[in-house]
Amino acid sequence: MTVTAPRARKPGTRTRLVAPILVRQLRNGVEESVHRGDVVEVDATGRVLRALGDTDRPVTLRSTVKPFGLVALVQAGGVAAFDLEPAELAVMAGSHSGEDLHVRTLQALFRRSGVSQSLLACGVEGAPLDALTTARLARDGERPGPIRHMCSGYHAAFLLHARLSGWDPDDYWLDGHPTQVALRNVLATALGTRPDRLRTAIDGCGIATFVAPLREVARLYALLADPEAIPSDDPRSELATALVAIRDAMLAHPEMVGGLHDRVDTSMMKAVPGRIVSKGGAEGLRAVAILPGPREGVHETGASGIVIKIEDGAAASRDTAAASVEALRQAGALDAPALRALARYHRPPTRDPHGRLTAEAVSEFELAPIAELTS
Repeated sequence: MTVTAPRARKPGTRTRLVAPILVRQLRNGVEESVHRGDVVEVDATGRVLRALGDTDRPVTLRSTVKPFGLVALVQAGGVAAFDLEPAELAVMAGSHSGEDLHVRTLQALFRRSGVSQSLLACGVEGAPLDALTTARLARDGERPGPIRHMCSGYHAAFLLHARLSGWDPDDYWLDGHPTQVALRNVLATALGTRPDRLRTAIDGCGIATFVAPLREVARLYALLADPEAIPSDDPRSELATALVAIRDAMLAHPEMVGGLHDRVDTSMMKAVPGRIVSKGGAEGLRAVAILPGPREGVHETGASGIVIKIEDGAAASRDTAAASVEALRQAGALDAPALRALARYHRPPTRDPHGRLTAEAVSEFELAPIAELTS
């Protein structure tokens, strides 16, 4: 299932495994480039269902952490205190495209809560993600503000939590701020560890991100898929009520998780309504929560989480999408109509100026069903 790289390593360091090829870029049958990566699917207990590559590879969660970053606000009573709508929860759990829809939603939220959007500390790098909105702003001579940044909803959750709890909102993004302490406590509970044992890094928007093995990230999303199935004596059960509200909001408003135009997470969730929650992260990471229910061509009916990590950080942008759709197909989460709806992501085409197909990104891998291999 994996190949160990024959290389020297420092004492105490982890052996790096050579990642298998997940996607090939083909031009008239000629392989122009390949994208390697690792894939793992687990159930809520952490049992590996399917895998390819290194399931223990450590990754930074990046934006896949966002649904869990919202938990502390919901647990603190934020939904009732600020009369939060599902669409507002979804935009705070997502990485939005900075379209007017997202801006209006956040502005209404800030007005109602009495929080100033001028406190947003996410910056403006890469904002907005939506190309049409970017072109319109440039045409009108308007400079995008932080509210159009993809992480502004995530940051808004911390500002609301500070407002609700009476904490100073300034520097909410620093590690020692109570909102960030609350975030670490939630992640530690979800990962089954202590806050002081969490390994962290700084994300692109300035807030801490967390490091975990790939299979543990998948387990987080299995938890998101079916929070109510957690046994009452499991410490993670304290997160269940908040996670249900966040999951259901994302299911109901996939356009708030991503955007209206060509966002993979949004498109995948719309292709199978009410069945998956998809959340991408930077550097070629995507995590998907598959809700309980019948699947196509497989025996599993329980909840699971599946994570895809592209070795090259998805530098070409096509590779994570192609591998994600293929992984979900093999997990039985996508039926034939869904695959047709996602065809442009499953085999992303490249066309010349005349519209002719010149190349395709083709997913060619097979997830090993671990139960069959070990039986």
